[in-house]
Amino acid sequence: MKQSEIKFTVSLDEEKVPVKLEWEASDSGMEGTKVCNATLLTIWDPNENTTLRIDLWTKDMLVDDMKRFFYENFFTLADTYQRATNDVELSSEIKKFATEFGKKAGILESTKL
Repeated sequence: MKQSEIKFTVSLDEEKVPVKLEWEASDSGMEGTKVCNATLLTIWDPNENTTLRIDLWTKDMLVDDMKRFFYENFFTLADTYQRATNDVELSSEIKKFATEFGKKAGILESTKL
């Protein structure tokens, strides 16, 4: 059985706030570690029947970048949900929410009817 590895390295300041996030993945197609300013890692625990999560962002993550990060995550969650369930209707609802979020967050221009 083939195995892949994903590794995160978190550098913290004195108050244990992330100042640097690095990641690497054996099958990413990229060499070496890459720097990022935020990550949302969710894991399904089948024994507890619940989602575990690790949400990290650095001091350098700007609010506008965080808004875009969430907006893009909502869209990719909709795509993942559709691939996993074949539920086009609910996936479309998630995308509608993402669009409204984008408008309210100032990422997308609101269209007035």
